[in-house]
Amino acid sequence: MPDQPTEEKVKQGAIHSLRAWGENPLPPTLLATLIAAQHMRPFQPLPLIFPPILLFSSYLNINSYKIDSAGITAAWSGLYLLLASRRKQRLVQKFGARGIIRGATLGLCVANVAGCGVAYAFGRRKTETESR
Repeated sequence: MPDQPTEEKVKQGAIHSLRAWGENPLPPTLLATLIAAQHMRPFQPLPLIFPPILLFSSYLNINSYKIDSAGITAAWSGLYLLLASRRKQRLVQKFGARGIIRGATLGLCVANVAGCGVAYAFGRRKTETESR
């Protein structure tokens, strides 16, 4: 008789993976770090508005406001994505250290918009308030 496992592993779907990404406090913190690293030198005041808001979003997430945090992160990541995609990038800079950081930042913005958007759209406030 073949051994039957007592617990079957269920594969996570794409929506579940995106929602788990959106409910994690680490991505907004990492994005805030990358944005600050890019715009502190030379100092650019407009893009440096984003890191404090993203860090506040991580703070909300840690304090069990996961749905609100996901909404803030998705909105501000999308806004930074629009702002950063308007800048011109020379071919030489695309493969340097600054270009790699910029690419990672924009990729993380896309992941945050997708993951946090799903977490915000499919979040249940009733379940969240009961867990507090």
